[in-house]
Amino acid sequence: MSLTLPAGVALPVTASALVLTQQPGNGDNGGQGEDFGKSSPVGFLVLILFLVAVAFLVRSMTKHLKRVPASFDDPPAEAAPAPPEAKAEQPEAAEKPAKDSPATKADS
Repeated sequence: MSLTLPAGVALPVTASALVLTQQPGNGDNGGQGEDFGKSSPVGFLVLILFLVAVAFLVRSMTKHLKRVPASFDDPPAEAAPAPPEAKAEQPEAAEKPAKDSPATKADS
């Protein structure tokens, strides 16, 4: 389906479009002087500083996101680690006492 305008409407529409798109002829370019659209070295440095700042922010965010747990839910009771059991290897009394300890003097 194509859009076609009747001949009586097409001429005023195209004429008004041409008039509206023309620049004013009185020397006023709407603030678009000779240097319009050109960037300065200061603007380029600001852009580079913003890019470096974004790179550091992304790096920091990545580090923090790696520390986030997969789930914030409490672990189930079955998966909880068992309490440590007492060592039954050797009692502490069987260890050799030091030379200057009071237990050695009391035994002699």
